[in-house]
Amino acid sequence: MAVAIVAAILAFAAPAAGHAAGLRDAGPSGVEVPTWLFLTTGGGAVGASFLLASFVTDRAFIRSIHAWGTEVPAPGRLARWAVRTIGVGLLAVTIYVGFVGPTTGYRNFAILFVWVVWWGGYVASTYLIGNTWPTLNPFRTVAELLPTLDVNYPERLGSWPSVVGLLAIIWIEVVSPLADDPRALATAIAVYGAITVGGAVTFGTSVWFRNADPISRAFACFGRVAPIERTDSGISIRLPGTALSEGGLVESRADAAFVIALLYVTTFDGFVATWLWRDLATWLVGAGLPPLFVYFSVYLLGYGAFLTVFQWAIGRARSDADTFRSRAALLRRFAPSFLAIAAGYHIAHNLVVLIGLAPSVIAVGAAPLSPPQQPPVLASVPGWLTGVELAFVLVGHFLAVWVAHAIAYELFPARMDAIRSQYGITLVMVAYTVISLWIVTTPIVEPPFLAGESLS
Repeated sequence: MAVAIVAAILAFAAPAAGHAAGLRDAGPSGVEVPTWLFLTTGGGAVGASFLLASFVTDRAFIRSIHAWGTEVPAPGRLARWAVRTIGVGLLAVTIYVGFVGPTTGYRNFAILFVWVVWWGGYVASTYLIGNTWPTLNPFRTVAELLPTLDVNYPERLGSWPSVVGLLAIIWIEVVSPLADDPRALATAIAVYGAITVGGAVTFGTSVWFRNADPISRAFACFGRVAPIERTDSGISIRLPGTALSEGGLVESRADAAFVIALLYVTTFDGFVATWLWRDLATWLVGAGLPPLFVYFSVYLLGYGAFLTVFQWAIGRARSDADTFRSRAALLRRFAPSFLAIAAGYHIAHNLVVLIGLAPSVIAVGAAPLSPPQQPPVLASVPGWLTGVELAFVLVGHFLAVWVAHAIAYELFPARMDAIRSQYGITLVMVAYTVISLWIVTTPIVEPPFLAGESLS
């Protein structure tokens, strides 16, 4: 509830350029690519990957791929507390510099650290390497040092607070000045920290960060894509994405809704910086609708559309496989496969900005209170880097197809039922591929009406 209140306050405050336009304008411009070619070949490649996966029908072979791995000892307590100390220190520096440092956008280290290093780089590490957030999380560290009230968490809420929280965070990020105003960013971090620590102290750290905290849940989901995972007995090393085929990550409709939200929010963040959204928003505002109402309503409608399409795919899987398993059971098992898509699109969405602003991070980080007047940026990026972005999108979709294929062969005894169950899911994945590739290859424009400009 507190997150929703903060979202409402910031969402309808004076609008300013959002993250999609702010830092991306500071970084290098995108490389021109033949969009139509990537859309057709990308969608076709994902469809072809389904056909190729369909030829892999040996259940023992599929299980052997997903069971491959090894385990190494976990770091000792001293190392974990060193990481926790670093996390708290970085939080303190970010808030301090946000309040007392320069007020000019990406000259402030807090802006660069949050949106480039943390959001662009660290988040990527949770699905490329492993989820270290449970140890690094400064809010959890602080909460564990405080006495816990041990109030019973309302079971009826489940993980719905994390769904609302994730949608609220990205909504604030898109329409508020958090990417340009370090004071507002530091305030938002402090408010989020107070809510998070307060919730953890009230309900207990394990319960809060497992159910209600959207950032911890997002990293836990992304961690299933990574090849390294912390277990009760040590550090597990396995093939990337294979943990997605296991049960336990999605246990309710709320968990599935969170997975789809994780896929959707990055898509929306990129969509509002396209010419299509600029033209659509201009037309709707020209028809008399308030700008923020247009953003908010389309934001919710888009998420509803993503949920509807996903539920249709699950219903299609149940009918095509002619199975006795319930729709809810299939939803819980197949939802994690879409996390690979979310991971692939996230890195494609942020890679150019991360590399382009890396010189600024170094220069400003060396003197956060007196940074250069014009922090250096890469004026252009190599043409092949755009190909890397697109490759990550496609690899994420290929991995999603394979994981869904492995899950189907685990659920359905008949081989044709397992294959038929993937028709609708693969069709939805192809649609997501086309959308993702189109956004990545579309030139960036400034989202309209977020900088106070009028229609005239």
